[in-house]
Amino acid sequence: MGVSGRRSLVEEQSPGAELATMATYVLLHGAGSDSTYWQFVAPRLRERGHEVLTPDLPVDDDSAGLAEYTAVVVDAIGDRAGPILVAQSMAGFTVPLVCERVSVALVVLVAAMVPATGESPGEWWSNTGQEAARRALDECEGRDPDAEFDPVATFLHDLPPELLETVLADGARRQSDTPFEQQLPMPAWPDVPTRFLLCRQDRFFPADFQRRVVRERLGIVPDEMDGGHLPALAHPEELTARLEAYRVGAGL
Repeated sequence: MGVSGRRSLVEEQSPGAELATMATYVLLHGAGSDSTYWQFVAPRLRERGHEVLTPDLPVDDDSAGLAEYTAVVVDAIGDRAGPILVAQSMAGFTVPLVCERVSVALVVLVAAMVPATGESPGEWWSNTGQEAARRALDECEGRDPDAEFDPVATFLHDLPPELLETVLADGARRQSDTPFEQQLPMPAWPDVPTRFLLCRQDRFFPADFQRRVVRERLGIVPDEMDGGHLPALAHPEELTARLEAYRVGAGL
């Protein structure tokens, strides 16, 4: 899900940021979204002196798959060295392919899908047991697991009212099925420092589910923050602080 204003933010920086740049953040949005997902996080990072790239992935292009998503990110990075790659949700599948082509200094996965070797995004759901986890959480919290999909109940339940109104008016970007059908040509997770941040009130990828998947697939314990599936919209200040803490902790 994203907010309207289809203007790419890839090259936008705060005045004077070029001289003060400390790190390069590359922020990748999830499925059915665009770069405006990061509209509240990107300026906060720029105010701290960082360069921030927010490429628009070609999610509505039926000719574009994982390779094309990767090419967009690699082209945006250009010859920049050691970027911090931040991936929301489905963008977790793009991360390993980018790391094969760019020397990434740090990966941060935010409420993300963690792929396995040779797995497609379409296979991920059943392989990880996401649907059973979602249904179990719905039942536990008193929601009907068989109810018609409601973006507010699933994704937007913790947004401020004024932002919720804007998001609903803008609608979601169409997501092509093409990348979901493509298996990831990844021998192993990249040898890059990786942090995972889950959201405790995520109704799409429940917290207990993510704790298990991250442990099984990455061999790490995820960090946690309050909020639903879209923390860059609902909790941008805390998410920005978490990203900055990861950067400092990595010595970048």
